[in-house]
Amino acid sequence: MYPLLRPLLFRLEPERAHSLTLQLLRLAGNLPPACALIRRLWGAGEKPLHLWGLTFRNPVGLAAGYDKDALAWRGLACLGFGHIEVGTVTPRPQPGNPRPRLFRLPAQQALLNRMGFPGQGAEVVARRLQGRRPPGLVLGVNIGRNKATPNAQAADDYRLLVRRFAPLADYLAVNVSSPNTEGLRRLQARRDLEALLRALLAERDAAPHRPPLLVKLSPDLTPAALDDALAALLAAGADGVIATNTTTSRAGLPARWQQEAGGVSGAPLRDRSTAFIRAIHHRAPHLPIVGVGGIMTPADARAKLEAGATLVQVFTGLVYAGPSLPRRIVAAL
Repeated sequence: MYPLLRPLLFRLEPERAHSLTLQLLRLAGNLPPACALIRRLWGAGEKPLHLWGLTFRNPVGLAAGYDKDALAWRGLACLGFGHIEVGTVTPRPQPGNPRPRLFRLPAQQALLNRMGFPGQGAEVVARRLQGRRPPGLVLGVNIGRNKATPNAQAADDYRLLVRRFAPLADYLAVNVSSPNTEGLRRLQARRDLEALLRALLAERDAAPHRPPLLVKLSPDLTPAALDDALAALLAAGADGVIATNTTTSRAGLPARWQQEAGGVSGAPLRDRSTAFIRAIHHRAPHLPIVGVGGIMTPADARAKLEAGATLVQVFTGLVYAGPSLPRRIVAAL
């Protein structure tokens, strides 16, 4: 069915098509017969695993960025994901970067985005996460600082978000690696990252519910910078790492895209992300890894698991391969 729908969606501007998809999934999440139909057509099966004291119905999750404002997460759960990560959420609403800011590269099976954390803010997202939880779903919340917040005060933004979402999330993901918020990636430096994580873990530990705290890293870190970031994670006591965010590399892309600002996801990121996972696993073999970046087929997901990931996440693969991708991955594992 999706091969018939995709040409129609691709006639729409990418951000508009995505918004339409989210609205339809939001409705499906509130209509049990529609959710049941989605499960029958595309829902992934079960292959349970246990991590951080949580039970995941299968290893395949939805990456942050797809449902930034937690609008459609209940409908997305109908696809059978083992976990869904909403966000990136910022403390205060912000418009993000000017449009156009999301581009399809069909020949490369890629997306280029410079969204800049557009969103309605923490309070709106928190309200949407309350209430009914789809059975068996692990829910993560990805958090980031506001654009107007300088790095020197970033910990205040992140602490507020930990405090707000610790009661609602099964895990929290600290986004310090988006290329689309100026200066954010500098928070991956060892001293800054360790100080930030210690502050956030202290905030998390003061909460009645203590969800695992993960850090999402950039695939563009040099080997030395990766060593420093991992040293910060281990010293502070972070619970895991998400590898990776989008890349600023334009390797293999046509000239049209070489100077276009933003982060690239999809197939061009696949091998870079898998190598990054392998490097993390070699350096920190006991640190749980969530593998994301360029998973377009079941074989791509398997490669990340074999490289050292325990869980995987998809995003751009859904755009090109369609909603059956999670089912096909789980069936192949």
